[in-house]
Amino acid sequence: MMDQVRCFIGLGSNLEDPVNQIETAFKELAELESCTLQNKSSLYSSAPVGPQDQPDFVNAVVELETSLDAHALLDKLQGIEQAHQRIRERHWGPRTLDLDLLLYGSEQINTERLTVPHAFMKERSFVLYPLSEINPELEFPDGTPLSQLLVACPMGTLSKIRV
Repeated sequence: MMDQVRCFIGLGSNLEDPVNQIETAFKELAELESCTLQNKSSLYSSAPVGPQDQPDFVNAVVELETSLDAHALLDKLQGIEQAHQRIRERHWGPRTLDLDLLLYGSEQINTERLTVPHAFMKERSFVLYPLSEINPELEFPDGTPLSQLLVACPMGTLSKIRV
């Protein structure tokens, strides 16, 4: 049996009652086989990245312990997205639910399907601030402390909407 790996998942939604989409996803993540939900952040509101002709997003981050390998976990996350009728119409477009595998232990993964740490997470306030809420001492696989990234990434439009 594989050892437990600590990983972090970013959640985002801006369609069809985004708060409910995220709250439902929290429950679904807690019920994932071979995974244990360790912690979850507050919910945050943020302006969209990319096309601005869409509603603001609701974002959060969860910490999971899993015995799944990274690609098997990605499959499970995409299954949850599909259950929420996720449609990929355009890059950075609106969505019912987006689940991003942000960090998978201390691994650095770069395959056709998966990049970990997540490619843009170090510049995104809607990832860094919820992440710091649940694990302020976190260090990235390259040794960069989360606290250092927060200094360089202002909150901008990000605001906490529900604890």
